[in-house]
Amino acid sequence: MPDQNTQITGQKQKEIVRVSISEAARLFGVNPQTIRRAIKSKEITYVVVAGRYKINFESLVKWSQEKTTVKNKTEKFGIGQYVDKWKIKNTLYSPSVKSIKNKE
Repeated sequence: MPDQNTQITGQKQKEIVRVSISEAARLFGVNPQTIRRAIKSKEITYVVVAGRYKINFESLVKWSQEKTTVKNKTEKFGIGQYVDKWKIKNTLYSPSVKSIKNKE
């Protein structure tokens, strides 16, 4: 039976990742007040645990991509500044495009 941190989508169980306001602000390169405004305007989903906001990471990512200023700050000051380093340079070990398309 799934708990409150698990969502069932189709037949798969998806673990819900939640972060605090300060963690969200650091990850996305914005002021914590920006995150609080998004919570107040119900642009992102959250739960309150022991009097603290815990923000659904998936909704946070969607929100950050919808807002141009937040998207730009994420790329410049947040986690987005490291994305180039994540790209696989050794294609020998990366999955081929053909095998990915066949699985879908």
